[in-house]
Amino acid sequence: MRFWLGGYTADMDGSASGFGMLLAGAADDASAGGALAFAGEVATTDSPSWLAAHRGSLTVAPGDVVYAALEARQQVQAFRRTGETTFVPLGAPVAAGEAVCHVAVSPDGRFLIASCWGDGRVVRMNLDASGRPSSPAIAPAATDPYGPDGAAERAGDIDLAAAARALREAAGEEYAHLVPDHDREEAEPAPGAEDAASEVRPSRAHQAAFLPGGLIATTDLGYDVVRFWRDGATGLRQVQQVALPQGSGPRHMVWHPSGHLYVVTEFSCELFVLVPAVDGTWSLVGGTPLGAGTLPGDSAAELAASRDGEFLYAGVRGSNTLATLRVRGAGEYVEPVALVDAGVDWPRHHVVVRDTLLVAGQLSNEVASLTLDVRTGVPGRVRHRTEAPSPTCLLPVR
Repeated sequence: MRFWLGGYTADMDGSASGFGMLLAGAADDASAGGALAFAGEVATTDSPSWLAAHRGSLTVAPGDVVYAALEARQQVQAFRRTGETTFVPLGAPVAAGEAVCHVAVSPDGRFLIASCWGDGRVVRMNLDASGRPSSPAIAPAATDPYGPDGAAERAGDIDLAAAARALREAAGEEYAHLVPDHDREEAEPAPGAEDAASEVRPSRAHQAAFLPGGLIATTDLGYDVVRFWRDGATGLRQVQQVALPQGSGPRHMVWHPSGHLYVVTEFSCELFVLVPAVDGTWSLVGGTPLGAGTLPGDSAAELAASRDGEFLYAGVRGSNTLATLRVRGAGEYVEPVALVDAGVDWPRHHVVVRDTLLVAGQLSNEVASLTLDVRTGVPGRVRHRTEAPSPTCLLPVR
């Protein structure tokens, strides 16, 4: 299989020179379990830390246009494929915001959403018939539910204590200890919560995800919220904002076929479960720590699901581990299964391809593959690895 590989260049203290290509086995293999090789650069640009492909339309073949978040330049750049391993810029770069770190393309190919870590911006950009982005429109800013202006919203949003009690009851005695202690007065606040309460916190958007029915979800790890949107004639319209525990730092999300939305938190290294009610209103129904082996100072990164949706995989930077969690019940709660060595330094991003998990080690300048146990879902030892310059994102080639 082939993957486009995003990375950090010199402007972000990295060693890449643009985005490149990773080979996993033969180029036409349907599995990624073969030997790995970095096949070199396919486009020169500055710190394309996240890549997203056009999903295809009447005028654009799937994958022929790739969008890069140029993090240090605060721009989104489209690239058009000109050969098997070559891309050229498609139009001029479009301004997004400080430390733009994620790009998501709408299923119909009409627009994309850029998330900006530096200033919290969520930016919508139109895509023309060729896939060229334009007309950046900044969506309404998030509200800090734990700030002075968010008290009323917080009171009417979610009840963490009630959610924890309900989840603990549903989990039973065997798994009750895995539920975060948000219903207990003596519970310690999440890391960073005390500082956040006494200081003005920055908004830090980090990911956008397109959900069924035209709904869009975005995370803000600075304000500890997941926001839900609809796209309209005048741009994005926020329909709800759900608060997670203070100081947790929601980073990335995975939508599950059961209808639940799983959110991994960068600062507290937890996984939370959100679910919509019949009227479409979302609420927090539970969560769990990623595992007993996470260490102080660890920060969670990517979240991915197994092909059958039974397992979730979260990368943990610092201790450089991968957490495996099993989906239980009807999807309303999850349990940690194992925390294993990621095989790389600073596992920034990972993808699951059938029975293989590929991990990008940003600081060790390599990509490694681990075989997933079909019975337990747990990644084994590193099977293959290859040198790759400051990798930050793996995008399967369609």
